Amino acid sequence: MEHAPQTPTQNQQPLENIILVGFMGTGKSSLGRELHQNLGYQLIDTDHVIEKQTGKSIPDIFSQDGEATFRNLETEQLKQLIAKKTSKHIISTGGGIVCTPENRTILRQLGFVVWLKCSEEDIFERTSQNKNRPLLQCDDPMQAIKTLLEERSPYYEETAHLEINTTGLSLDEVSCGILESARYYFGSA
Repeated sequence: MEHAPQTPTQNQQPLENIILVGFMGTGKSSLGRELHQNLGYQLIDTDHVIEKQTGKSIPDIFSQDGEATFRNLETEQLKQLIAKKTSKHIISTGGGIVCTPENRTILRQLGFVVWLKCSEEDIFERTSQNKNRPLLQCDDPMQAIKTLLEERSPYYEETAHLEINTTGLSLDEVSCGILESARYYFGSA
């Protein structure tokens, strides 16, 4: 864990969700399932919701409609969660959701945002065989990972209340750390 959770300001009453952000392959989906089991909160995976709503896979949305369309779908989904005052959920997001400035604001309004990190090598190892990663379907996926991480890291940092490097940690260890930090965050709200 790299920095302590920040508490919300007095005027801000956050919704009680735990939101997982981070680059593809850092464990958001797996950790989302673990937190769901440990906490009992319903799990929302933003990529799965978009696939269900559109009837298309993420790679198909990217290839047929473009990345901008996908990013707009992410923003609309976050707006719906705010409008419904969604609370007591685990929200696992797509790796690029923080690229849209509006999304960074909405994510923080939704609750406690956790940035999951790991090494570039771990990301490459975890994603290299997965064909559902449209931004890595290129001649040099390792360079794509490095470039995208460099672009996105400031956005993750701006959005997150807590950073956790998942390299070498079990799901249980990461889950326990998040739950303790979230209890502190929501307890001081």
